[in-house]
Amino acid sequence: MNPIGNGRRAARRPGQGVPSERRSRHRERAPLRIRLRRNRGRRLRRLFYAFLTLIATLCAAVLVAYHLTSIPKPHPETVTQSTVFLDSEGAYLGRRGPVDRQDIPLSAVPRHVQDAVIAAENRSFRTDSGISPRAIARATLATLTGGDPQGGSTITQQYVKNALLSPEHSLDRKAREALIAIKLDRTVTKDEILEGYLDTVYFGRGAAGIQSAARNYFGVDAKSLTVAQGAALAAIVNIPSYYEKAGSDPKVTAKLENRWEWVLDAMAASGNITAKQRAAARFPAFRFYPPGETEGQRQYLIDVAAKEAADRLGITEDRLASGGYTVTTTFDLALQDSATQRVQEHPGGKGVRVHTAVVGVVPGDGAVRLLYGGSDYARQSFNDAVSGAVEAGTVLDPFGEVGHAGEPLGKLLRTTAPTPLNLTSAYATVAADGRYATPYTVARITREGRTVYQARPDVRRALDEREALVVGARSGAGPTPAAVAADGAAGPVESKGFAMAGAGGGITRRTVWATGYDRRLALTVALFADRAGSRKGTSVPAQLPNEPSPTEFAQKVAVGIWEAATKDGAKDGAKGAAEGDADGAAAN
Repeated sequence: MNPIGNGRRAARRPGQGVPSERRSRHRERAPLRIRLRRNRGRRLRRLFYAFLTLIATLCAAVLVAYHLTSIPKPHPETVTQSTVFLDSEGAYLGRRGPVDRQDIPLSAVPRHVQDAVIAAENRSFRTDSGISPRAIARATLATLTGGDPQGGSTITQQYVKNALLSPEHSLDRKAREALIAIKLDRTVTKDEILEGYLDTVYFGRGAAGIQSAARNYFGVDAKSLTVAQGAALAAIVNIPSYYEKAGSDPKVTAKLENRWEWVLDAMAASGNITAKQRAAARFPAFRFYPPGETEGQRQYLIDVAAKEAADRLGITEDRLASGGYTVTTTFDLALQDSATQRVQEHPGGKGVRVHTAVVGVVPGDGAVRLLYGGSDYARQSFNDAVSGAVEAGTVLDPFGEVGHAGEPLGKLLRTTAPTPLNLTSAYATVAADGRYATPYTVARITREGRTVYQARPDVRRALDEREALVVGARSGAGPTPAAVAADGAAGPVESKGFAMAGAGGGITRRTVWATGYDRRLALTVALFADRAGSRKGTSVPAQLPNEPSPTEFAQKVAVGIWEAATKDGAKDGAKGAAEGDADGAAAN
């Protein structure tokens, strides 16, 4: 044997004689970089499939959530409306109700006001799907990171948030808001959404909705808003609690004016207003806020009108207050404010409180034009003009020769302490040649633009014409010869005579009455006094202070009010008297 050859045969090739398991492991040991490169395509495919699965799952979840989501009914507080009271000329008198809000149709909102709100809040409103993905992403990020709450929602989302959902800040609520907004946008028209938004959005000053905002900021109905006023209200929506002081706070006013300019520029850029309208726009004047003390006195008027309105409709005053009615009263607000200024000039007396009640009624019709029932509603809600029993004294003496007066005048003539309203009605009967007209304060009631009540004067014969002439001659309260010019036109009002009467005399004067009338108006001013009683919270009658002279003061107030009434309200009074004549003729 060849040992060398045997040695060659004995030599092994690399790996020869190594167990197969070890050889397999050795072959699989590739570098990590190579192994990752080999598996990258497979991993990417797996991630892509997982992403598609996630997207499909999310889309399915959104579709299911969309179909399961129903559009909720508005919150009770967003459908509750206040009842608004207006004077005979439509001037805003005040309101009753838990929320200062009244629904109006979109047709009652000028197009330029609609465009102003869209320019300020959501310029893509007419074309978007009801949501703003960018705003939703921004709000979601802020919620997840604990940042400040983010706005920028569409008008549709704002309406959903304000009227249909709770105001909480959470992802769940935001997701529901978006789903409902999309569904609402697909099921109702843009005009319906805008109408709901304008009826519920908060404008500050306690006003929810465009109608209340127009009255609170500018003293007009929404239908009368100018381009400048509409742009101002649209600018206020952004921060209503801050901008509500516009007109009384210079800093707030200046900031709002800058935003107002921005809104108008946007309207001009989009073609909603012309360049000429933009150039002509002037920053509007606002009603002072908070309201002054004179508005509190008007609650006497609202009390009386609210009670009468509820009676006419056959509902409670609570239902009236939340029913969204518009009550047009018979009051003359300008005359009321004039009387308030004149009456409050009385200084009173030491330890004595002087009460002044003033009533103005249209003869032959019964419409109450003026009703001053007290100087401070907050201190005394009791209405002296309607409910105060004032000692008559000699004020009813001219009726002494009346044989039989028809009711309710007959009952009045038998009382020793009539209310100022009832006594004025008695002399209004004389002014109307013996026709008694039941006093009323509500001329018309509407709801959602539909008239639900229209006043019909209740006129009846209470005195014959001869008796009316005798009472007028004895009282001296009627028209005097000097008050009529040769051509029959009204002469100087200073020549109007007033019957002065009352109880007591000299330093014992207890009550004073000043009464005058013509065919346009019957006016009464009554003065009486009280002082604190021996028991806490009580009062007892007192003598009127002699300084200033109660008789002279009552006559001065009566003449001043008569001048204002006949100068500014002669046409209204004549119209009321003419209507009363027609009704009286029908009654006869």
